[in-house]
Amino acid sequence: MPLLHQFIDKITRLKRANTKYGMAPHKPVLLLAFIDLFEKGILTQNRVYVDADLVGAFLENWRLLVDTPHSADFTQPFYYLQSDHMNGHPFWFLQPKPGCTINAHIKSVKTLSQVLDYGHFSPEVFILLNDPLSRSLIKKELLDAYFPQAKAAYLQSKQTGQGYINDLKQYILNEPEAEYKTVRMVTEEELFVRGGLFKKMVPKMYNSSCCITGMRLESAYGHTFIDACHIVPFSLSHNDKINNGIALCPNLHRAFDRGLITIDTHYRVQVSAGVIENAEHPYSLKQLTES
Repeated sequence: MPLLHQFIDKITRLKRANTKYGMAPHKPVLLLAFIDLFEKGILTQNRVYVDADLVGAFLENWRLLVDTPHSADFTQPFYYLQSDHMNGHPFWFLQPKPGCTINAHIKSVKTLSQVLDYGHFSPEVFILLNDPLSRSLIKKELLDAYFPQAKAAYLQSKQTGQGYINDLKQYILNEPEAEYKTVRMVTEEELFVRGGLFKKMVPKMYNSSCCITGMRLESAYGHTFIDACHIVPFSLSHNDKINNGIALCPNLHRAFDRGLITIDTHYRVQVSAGVIENAEHPYSLKQLTES
């Protein structure tokens, strides 16, 4: 049997818990989230990180596909997909960070992101998922096997780009109409996604530049080294909209969070009298103040 048919045969017969609400839908929703990231060009290497893109794709697909009272627990299928085998071998693996182990289901997505280096597929399955034609057929078979009633609405939503992730981005951008759509904040996963998008979107608003020094630093691989900083701490405000964020280089981010610098109502930098430093150094904080 060709490899593609073997994989489709496996994923349309996934091991799933039989709950009081019916068979758990988590694994097929996660597989469709993986496919989303391949289609968007976010997944290009065989390293899958627990980040806002992946968790957000999972939550969006959950809202589009699942109509039972199951809990949208991302961490469950991410761990237990390892138990599904093809030709007697797993096709999904978790690689912990050095010094860490993942020997059981970690229920906190934040903790999982801290101990996991990345997840990865077996090489042959990665080749299938990276191929547009194979991926399209895998997606069709997943939808037909697990979500036939929701398939048409799901595909339409993906085509138009409307849904949870779009609404969440509009919410962070402080668009008022997003307040009453799919955006809510009741689970750790939703907090995780909102925080991750805030960290990505604020630097983009400032062209990946520190708003105080003007320093701009990116890598050829698309990484920015400018931080998204909450003006009013999230722990106090629970506000991660764009108007509560500024972009700062890491040293100024730490200084801002510790109250060593601030920005007044005239957008001038103020430095705390409690700062002890070499005022002649070219990176002295006191040089940021206006005379």
